[in-house]
Amino acid sequence: MKEKDYFLDDRPKKLSYSEVWEKFFNWARAQSLWVIAYGTGCGSIEIPPMVTSRFDAERFGVSTVGTPRQADVLIISGYLAVKTLKRVIRVYEQMQSPKYVVGLGACTVNGGMYYDSYNTVNLVDLYIPIDVYVAGCMPRPEAILAGFAQLMKKIKEGRADGWKQYIDNLDKYRKNQEKIIKNWKIPNYNW
Repeated sequence: MKEKDYFLDDRPKKLSYSEVWEKFFNWARAQSLWVIAYGTGCGSIEIPPMVTSRFDAERFGVSTVGTPRQADVLIISGYLAVKTLKRVIRVYEQMQSPKYVVGLGACTVNGGMYYDSYNTVNLVDLYIPIDVYVAGCMPRPEAILAGFAQLMKKIKEGRADGWKQYIDNLDKYRKNQEKIIKNWKIPNYNW
């Protein structure tokens, strides 16, 4: 093999016009994350310090907003009861696509110390897709910022696609939601 041929094999593949735009949009999405937090119990105690001057999440492009219509990241912190799961689903479905979900703490992952309660929702990702989990009880602001760095990396790489999975598998998610939420008529969306 000639030396010239060797270097030709190492060149990156040429991207199509649409792939270039998609990479640019993913980069732009990752640089500006607008967050709405849904905290239950002690779950939201570490979120306010994250936006103070000590940790300053806005320097990374993470900013809080007041309504789901403006947000593209939903933070679920703390355990969810059946009653609160309804609200989380409603908030998630009101958000514009692309949208991302960050689960904070052991309670969000598996119910935490309330895992065996009749009213605690275990495995939240059966009901809505979770893009990034941040471990801890409760995770410190540094860990939350590290979780946002992981989310930004996934968005740039085009791997944060829980919202697409939700749309593609809506019937599966609806069946799971209807199993646990008995007294709520879930609207049918036509995305």
